[in-house]
Amino acid sequence: MKMTFRWYGPDDPVTLDNIRQIPGMTGVVTAVYSVPVGEVWPEEEILKLKAQVEAKGLEMEVIESVPVHEDIKLRRGNYQQYVENYKENIRRLAKAGVKCICYNFMPVFDWTRSQLDRELPDGSNALVYYKEHVAQMDPTKLALPGWDSSYSTEEMAELIQAYKDLGEEGLWENLAYFINEIMPTAIEFDVNMGIHPDDPPWSIFGIPRIITCEENIDRFLSLYDDKHHGLTLCSGSLGCATFNNYAEMVKKYAAMGRIHFAHVRNVKILEDGSFEESAHYSPCGSLDIVEILKAYHDAGFEGYLRPDHGRMIWGETGKPGYGLYDRALGAMYMTGIWETLDKLDK
Repeated sequence: MKMTFRWYGPDDPVTLDNIRQIPGMTGVVTAVYSVPVGEVWPEEEILKLKAQVEAKGLEMEVIESVPVHEDIKLRRGNYQQYVENYKENIRRLAKAGVKCICYNFMPVFDWTRSQLDRELPDGSNALVYYKEHVAQMDPTKLALPGWDSSYSTEEMAELIQAYKDLGEEGLWENLAYFINEIMPTAIEFDVNMGIHPDDPPWSIFGIPRIITCEENIDRFLSLYDDKHHGLTLCSGSLGCATFNNYAEMVKKYAAMGRIHFAHVRNVKILEDGSFEESAHYSPCGSLDIVEILKAYHDAGFEGYLRPDHGRMIWGETGKPGYGLYDRALGAMYMTGIWETLDKLDK
């Protein structure tokens, strides 16, 4: 297992110096954020980012994310050109030493929450998803970190309707097309492609979502028979739904060699199926982080792992979910568990 940390580039208030001081940290997970979705990343920008990371003694072997343009997901407009651009990004990143690319196929919206700064009983602030609040939202007027904010209200309404018309099976067909187009390039350049599950793993605003459960992940993996075609398995995304047994998923897919990247965080599931993000420490949420890491460890997992969303603690402010302190605590908690498992094996 290689412990990594999400870094949003030179403008991130969490610096590379901060990250390299976390014991056991091997590298950062980052991206070129200045290029519009669907366009080719300039080689000089990729190499500049790599040089900044390596100058601090860290690795840049994982990119999160190379976003998939909505035209590809809907298979309309300039989708063929965007697919060719995606292949070129794989080539350029591979030449810069990138070994794993994280992406998702979530229509319109990336991870969705109803509040970004919910105060928890201990005074920390966390991301939460309250179903009652989401049901009252107008999806044409929403904005969350990581979402594409370039759409007007009218364009967003049209996009949402297009996905409703497409439906789940249409989305599956378009995902299959995309996978069959990009995987030969990924295989040629020895890059592992890890799809991120939908977050949360159910339909929102009437829009289909398909990377949601074990049955659908099995279907996804069957789209292309090669180990480069795999998963970014996220405990918070899949584990916030009681119909998913995340630890069992880890055992199954890690044994198949299909987990290339692991996101680990804890969530507290509420009675109505809503959830609050919590500290990584198992008793703080509904997931057993020790059980999850043991599943990875028992499978001999050698891929990349990072602490996912953290709370804002100790007065820190910054990008919601991506402060330094709580994610660093999570990294050390998981590194300690992993060290213990290593020593128990010996």
